[in-house]
Amino acid sequence: ADARVIEAASLKVEEAALTGESVPVTKQTEPLKEENGRAVPLGDRSNMVYMGSTVAYGRGKAVITQTGMQTEMGKIADALDKAEKSQTPLQIKLSQLSKTLTYLVVGICAVIFAVGVLRHEPVLDSFMVAVSLAVAAIPEGLAAVVTIVLSIGVIRMSKRSAIIRKLTAVETLGCAQIICSDKTGTLTQNRMTVTDTWTDDPILLAKAMALCSDAKRGLGMHSAEGEPTEAALVNHAHDLRLYKDELDEKFPRIGEAPFDSGRKMMSTVHNENGRTVQYTKGATEMLLERCSGYWYEGKILPITEEYKENVRRHAKEFADRALRVLGAAFRPWDGVPADYEAETLEHDLVFIGFLGMIDPCRPEVYGAIRECREAGIRPIMITGDHIDTAVAIARDLGILTDDTRAITGSQLSEMSDEEFADRVENIYVYARVQPEHKTRIVNAWRAKGKITAMTGDGVNDAPSIKSADIGIGMGITGTDVTKNVADMVLTDDNFATIVNAVEEGRRIYDNIRKAIQFLLGSNLAEVLAIFTATLLGFTILKAPHLLFINLVTDCFPALALGMEKAEGNIMRRRPRPAKDGIFAGGMGFDIAYQGVLISALVLAAYFVGHYIETGVWTITDSADGTTMAFLTMSMAEICHSFNMRSLRGCIFTMGTKNKALTWAALGSIAATTLVCEVPFLAEAFGFTPVSFVEYVIAMGIGMLGMVIVEIVKTFQRRAMRKRGEIL
Repeated sequence: ADARVIEAASLKVEEAALTGESVPVTKQTEPLKEENGRAVPLGDRSNMVYMGSTVAYGRGKAVITQTGMQTEMGKIADALDKAEKSQTPLQIKLSQLSKTLTYLVVGICAVIFAVGVLRHEPVLDSFMVAVSLAVAAIPEGLAAVVTIVLSIGVIRMSKRSAIIRKLTAVETLGCAQIICSDKTGTLTQNRMTVTDTWTDDPILLAKAMALCSDAKRGLGMHSAEGEPTEAALVNHAHDLRLYKDELDEKFPRIGEAPFDSGRKMMSTVHNENGRTVQYTKGATEMLLERCSGYWYEGKILPITEEYKENVRRHAKEFADRALRVLGAAFRPWDGVPADYEAETLEHDLVFIGFLGMIDPCRPEVYGAIRECREAGIRPIMITGDHIDTAVAIARDLGILTDDTRAITGSQLSEMSDEEFADRVENIYVYARVQPEHKTRIVNAWRAKGKITAMTGDGVNDAPSIKSADIGIGMGITGTDVTKNVADMVLTDDNFATIVNAVEEGRRIYDNIRKAIQFLLGSNLAEVLAIFTATLLGFTILKAPHLLFINLVTDCFPALALGMEKAEGNIMRRRPRPAKDGIFAGGMGFDIAYQGVLISALVLAAYFVGHYIETGVWTITDSADGTTMAFLTMSMAEICHSFNMRSLRGCIFTMGTKNKALTWAALGSIAATTLVCEVPFLAEAFGFTPVSFVEYVIAMGIGMLGMVIVEIVKTFQRRAMRKRGEIL
């Protein structure tokens, strides 16, 4: 249920799962007013408590206002149910490729069958030739290659802290253009940390803050347990070798005035070696009004308006940097206070100083953001925190350079869909957002044709994560709801891991394209060779020969291409447009000329074999010609797989090696040789064992293709340089 608070005693509620607020929210009972007709944002409703949140501190009483699906959590569940997931770019492209190949195969088979019948050839023979062409045209290993390459990518990503829950998301990451990231825990460390102090006595300030807190020291570094702000104070003291457990033992607490949201202070009274000393922490401005002196060079000096103004000026500088400012003071007592009420304790204080704390950025995120920009990917921050904090973090990381490009959820609510569509490309930071805002942001980018990734950890993030092209859940702080709808889960909740995953996704897509180009180029060569031979009236290769080539000679090198390392410029390219087809970037031309080239080499090998066998140049069936054509086809495709290690780069100058491809090539050559030379295998496939000279000639002709393709790639690289494209 959701409820309206009617009683609150230092009540603080952890609402991160619902609003994204990084620290517990102080609750109060006073009514809230709308500003300029705007509804109060969810994160600012300080007199409400919600289903799915937890009490972090204090106590309270509330009246139920909504239950079940009418609660804020219920509204999220309803939005999650309505969110739809579309096909990934790879699924769309492979579906289009399948249709194209289907029409092509049916068309070719029909033409060849009709030609055979018109030439009065036996119907069964014409049908078998058509079947051979179908076998040649269909890349039987493509589905297996794509699936296995994606699966290998999943394993590699898991080693880099990214768990892929949906296989096709691997490739989708590679074309991500927008990454909408939560701030807390993803861009930042999700740990309030003291970063700056303003005091004449840092040790006394740290001591006062640690003693005047209820957090306890944990086992490891920065592992204090308790309310996040107080835990940060204890960790800060620990860094100065002031250990909380030792302080509590040496200066035991004998009384306290707990924190209250009205006076914004907390005071504790301690026995320090027989003397009574009080420490008070709270809002700096409120604290100053209760101070009669300040601590300077080991002495208590009378406080002046000039000193107070100096404190306020420096505190504002801290606040302008989105630091949370907290001041500390002390009061020595001659005896023990008559009581521990705030009215008794909190006056005639001695001001020590103040400190600033913030949830700091992860160090590795700075480089990740730069890498995003180099790769043409736009990072966008979406957070439940206040806009000042969001802007400060975004500026620090390099996400934001102009403060006018940051808006709040309330401002977003006031925009019509048309207005938001016009402005969305100029907004880099969203603060104080509600769940429906995140989904709206995702849908606005997708409407512009951009592949969008959305991160999140709270239940409030689930609808937008489901709607995004790539939904990314947090493995450490994420809720089960978020993880279940995500395509990918980060085991370290780190933005840098997303960028690593994008790089891996680009590598995988590149390798899938290489495998597709290799398989389609090889299959086109087979189709053209058989088509030409059929028209000329002889049989060059039969269906079993083509099946062997497709499933053995082609499949294993294609799989090995899927393991190719990323090319050096992979994260300096612009993201590929989602609308680009599988043949974009000149791939269609490459497949065509490479298919024609290999088919020409295979036909040449057949005629050479026929001449060696018969001693005449005629167009008739030849056993030696078929065997040599088979050897050349296999060798040409094996060599072509090495061409495909880089679609444009020169394979002879590549600094990396692909051991898997080398072993696949050697295995394929061995299998091809055994089929042709071992008598019972040759007989089964209808081959005539050829001489050593014929074998060398056939393999040599096959290797010519690799040299010619590399020469063509040289001219293509020159053309790219003239166009100013980066290799």
